[in-house]
Amino acid sequence: MGSKGAVEIIFHGEMGDPEKLAAREAEYKARFANPFVAASRGYIDDVIMPHNTRKRVIRALKTLKGKKLENPWKKHDNIPL
Repeated sequence: MGSKGAVEIIFHGEMGDPEKLAAREAEYKARFANPFVAASRGYIDDVIMPHNTRKRVIRALKTLKGKKLENPWKKHDNIPL
């Protein structure tokens, strides 16, 4: 949900005044619709800026290039019942 829709639901009593709604929407965007706030609260691990995206993806793919998956051996078979 976008900040406009959230503000309209939360502050439905102020629907008659568009200036108040615009101020509430700006406040909502600053407080909640911001990846840096979510990162500071621990909801996400990291915020990747757009100009660093290519570097981060390349580094992650290089890390996974030589990865070998080692599954443990099967102890028991799943017999059909």
